[in-house]
Amino acid sequence: MNYERRLKAAAKLILLHDSGSDNSSESSPDFGVTATLKPYQIDGVQWLIRRYHLGVNVILGDEMGLGKTLQAISFLSYLKVHQISPTPFLVLCPLSVTDGWVSEIVKFAPCLKVLQYVGDKETRRNARRRMCEHATEQPVSDALFPFDILLTTYDIALMDQDFLSQIPWQYAVIDEAQRLKNPSSVLYNVLLERFLIPRRLLMTGTPIQNNLSELWALLHFCMPSVFGTLDQFISIFKDSGDLTLGHGKMNGHEHFKSLKYVLSVFLLRRTKAKLSESGVLLLPPLTETTVMVPLVNLQRKVYMSLLRKELPKLLAVSAGSSNHQSLQNIVIQLRKACSHPYLFPGIEPEPYEEGEHLVQASGKLVVLDQLLQKLHESQHRVLLFAQMTHTLDILQDFLELRNFSYERLDGSIRAEERFAAIRSFSSNSVGGSSQTTRNDAFVFLISTRAGGVGLNLVSADTVIFYEQDWNPQVDKQALQRAHRIGQINHVLSINLVTSQTVEEVIMRRAERKLQLSQKVVGEDYIDQDAEDIAMNETSDLRSIIFGLHVFDQDQVDNEKSGEFEVSNVSAMAEKVIALRHKKLSNKDDTRFLVNPTTFSNGTTSLNFDPGLDEVSYRSWIEKFKEATPGANQIKELEDRKTLSRDKSLKLQAAKKKAEEKKLSKWEALGYHSLSVEDPILPNDGDLISDAGSVYFVYGDCTHPSATVNCISEPTIIFSCVDDSGSWGHGGMFGALAKLSESVPSAYERASEFGDLHLGDLHLIKLDDNKQQSDNAPQWVALAVVQSYNPRRKVPRSKISLPDLENCISKASSSAAKHSASIHMPRIGYQDGSDRSEWYTVERLLRKYASIYNVKIYVYYYRRTS
Repeated sequence: MNYERRLKAAAKLILLHDSGSDNSSESSPDFGVTATLKPYQIDGVQWLIRRYHLGVNVILGDEMGLGKTLQAISFLSYLKVHQISPTPFLVLCPLSVTDGWVSEIVKFAPCLKVLQYVGDKETRRNARRRMCEHATEQPVSDALFPFDILLTTYDIALMDQDFLSQIPWQYAVIDEAQRLKNPSSVLYNVLLERFLIPRRLLMTGTPIQNNLSELWALLHFCMPSVFGTLDQFISIFKDSGDLTLGHGKMNGHEHFKSLKYVLSVFLLRRTKAKLSESGVLLLPPLTETTVMVPLVNLQRKVYMSLLRKELPKLLAVSAGSSNHQSLQNIVIQLRKACSHPYLFPGIEPEPYEEGEHLVQASGKLVVLDQLLQKLHESQHRVLLFAQMTHTLDILQDFLELRNFSYERLDGSIRAEERFAAIRSFSSNSVGGSSQTTRNDAFVFLISTRAGGVGLNLVSADTVIFYEQDWNPQVDKQALQRAHRIGQINHVLSINLVTSQTVEEVIMRRAERKLQLSQKVVGEDYIDQDAEDIAMNETSDLRSIIFGLHVFDQDQVDNEKSGEFEVSNVSAMAEKVIALRHKKLSNKDDTRFLVNPTTFSNGTTSLNFDPGLDEVSYRSWIEKFKEATPGANQIKELEDRKTLSRDKSLKLQAAKKKAEEKKLSKWEALGYHSLSVEDPILPNDGDLISDAGSVYFVYGDCTHPSATVNCISEPTIIFSCVDDSGSWGHGGMFGALAKLSESVPSAYERASEFGDLHLGDLHLIKLDDNKQQSDNAPQWVALAVVQSYNPRRKVPRSKISLPDLENCISKASSSAAKHSASIHMPRIGYQDGSDRSEWYTVERLLRKYASIYNVKIYVYYYRRTS
């Protein structure tokens, strides 16, 4: 039996069992819970019960905000109350929602005893000791464990896998299971291969995020024997879109119908829109609108300057010789120009003073200013999302300028401060339902990925996206923080997109990704060419670069093209906000194009193909090349490079010979460089991954085993140094010297042999450290990020952020190679100093933790009073 027929046969058997089952509704008390479940939630629990009796592991894929947690708790309660399954049960979830899980179990399932297995290593060690004591003291007939549910996080499941994998879990629930979308990840393989969890449930509001490979990973985790290999799955459901075959289009549609048929058995997916239409769910309406904003004059100049600077690389794209990393950098820089030109150093006026120039320098901020004024007057409350922490800094300056009250939540905020900010914002009433006091926060300023999934912020009834996430599902998750069960007001979502720029291209790319998700797991079948769906699989950086041709070069020198009429922007803001109370009949009514002197409904700037339109791109880049001053010299330079290739090769040969001579001299003198080579970035399909983590802890980073549970794990201690070659005293210098004498010795020896340069990372293995387990290797990574010149007034320079980024990249690559975690003090943050440097460092840490899938621990020094 071929693969597709096997899947359909398995689905048919399960559906036949469903048709013969007793589908009479059970009331909530029959599940053993005190909550009153909604009808669709009762249906969900019954669906889980039927699949359990068949021995089928499944995915509960309800849209975020529909109460998947309560359904899972009700199901586990049912298993215990009716003695269908013994305990214990295992629940894995993000740290940010562990308190919510415990709260709901205690409140709604009194029959279930839950153990929250989180905290530092000492807390968890005590919990394990109590488990062992309970097991030895209990008679054989009694419960072996002092709990029914053990609730922990993915990271702790990995750290304590030696203990947790020994427990015979009768059922496992993995919340926010999109964490398992990568079948090569450590978490995926450890859970499948080491943990005893034959019966399992995956819960995710986004069962498909980017491509069908991720969907297969979740399905295979549930039922490995049914879903076979990735190659089998993709060969049927992806390659079917090859229209070069005789009936490719028809076959592609048939294969996707087969996939939806199979998914209907293994995946339960309900959306708020469908439940509301059927009258099952009473939820306030959600109105989503996109405001297309033009660049102001300053932004146009910056945007054009970036394009001119990167012209050789843009020309290389059409020639097929581009580099993934260089293309990613181009896109990031262009996105910064769209958000605010002050994200680039040297553009804001010096000396810097708060003023209207902050608002007038960005088209988005001009529009946001009008929107927030209208929303504040009508007592609405706002979630304001941005991608970059530097953008949050600018938005924070703007809110201070306008005297708007706010709370801020991003990666630089410690856990206890995060929860305090959430409680402060959520404890206040939502605008429109009652009067808010002067101290109530009007805006919750938040980075899109901060705070963890499942965060509940229903106190806000307006959501504004100042920047889009690369992954459209992340923005959808962010929106669900306000539009979910518990919301009592009509929610308005406003997406600010800079028209005719890279942002518009990314927006269209995101729309196509969402079409893939809707086509595969949505309720309705979309009649769309198979080649369009295949395009979602091939959308990458090249497609974004090719889309840059939407930028109109002719308007760059037109001074009036970037001017705003405040009255028109104000009128637009009123019309956008009025959408909350308008019954819409056409989706185009919710997209606004802001012109320099007026505004209109419609999609004027959207008439382009967001796919790989290479012809239009080549035409645009040639026109741009001709219009760029000095562009003619580019060809001359290229020709000159070709003519001087022999000379270049000779220079390279001479350089190589000098390098070999230096290494030979080092070897003769017994010196071996510990400097780490530049890493090769992983060529991943996703621009940003959600793997890897950055943690903020109290303690001493030179003794990581005393703070985090890494006694048996390799660790890298990261510290910054200058290029002087003179080892310092006190602070990190003293702590590292005390840790091992080899650290200052290696540093000074590197200087002696001329091996200390800015951007170098020296990785020193500690063989004489008695404080670390013999089985756990430990290194010290010395990052050379400061220059030293005794002639300067301040001899030691500030930290060079480009060199720091280079060192963080090298350290993360080394950590991935050795399966190690990184431990470091907080860099670039001193009391009374500019916090923006720390925000930049924190962004870099998250970036490379994500790229290399490593854990980075940032240590706060706990001061004693």
